[in-house]
Formats: sequence, structure tokens, C-alpha cells
Amino acid sequence: QVQLVESGGGLVQAGGSLRLSCAASGRTFANYAMAWFRQAPGKEREFVAGVKWNSITTYYADSVKGRFTISRDNAKNTVYLQMNSLKPEDTAVYYCAGRSSAWIATDVRQYDYWGQGTQVTVSS
Repeated sequence: QVQLVESGGGLVQAGGSLRLSCAASGRTFANYAMAWFRQAPGKEREFVAGVKWNSITTYYADSVKGRFTISRDNAKNTVYLQMNSLKPEDTAVYYCAGRSSAWIATDVRQYDYWGQGTQVTVSS
């Protein structure tokens, strides 16, 4: 049984930082693309950042580019999202996702595995 478990969410002031972690179990995700999505109340789930299996190729939504950094440690089966210079509009539930492909995708329908989500709240 595949399981993705996020951690690291919380309440932070605008301009602050948080680091999210996503621990995968049940199978190795070393050959899979991994990504972070987020969903704010009343909005659709949106792509935030993705990383290819090789840990070198990354892709970011324009709204977070330059502020967020995605990384992965395949030996630990863990993906991270470092979030700096946080803004109130970053407030959302953040989800970790994995897909059975080495390539990053931005469409939620392209991902096979999902975590339960972790809440990030940025106060102004």
C-alpha cells in the first residue's frame, strides 16, 4: 500500500518561512516525478512545484518562483518544499503527489498518489 504523509505545515507571519516534508512508503519513488499542489478554500487544487526523478529538473508555478524550492532525497524516499517570503495568498492546504512517470506534470489528473494534506496559514 502506497502512502504519502506530509508534515511541516503551520501558522506563520507574512515574510516568514516554512519547510514541508513528504515521506513516501510502500514503494520506492526514486523513478517517479513528485510534486506539491495546494488548494485554498473555494478554489481548485493547483500545481505549485515539481521535481523529476533525477532531483535536478524542477518546475515551478509563476506565483512561487524565486520563493519556493522543491527538493528530494531518494535514499530517504522524501520530498521537501522550502517556502520563503510567504504571503497571505499562499494560505492553503498543501498536498504531496507522485506519478508513475519520471516527468513532471502540472495537471492534478496526471498524479496517481496523494497525501492527506497539511495546512499552511500565512497571517498578514
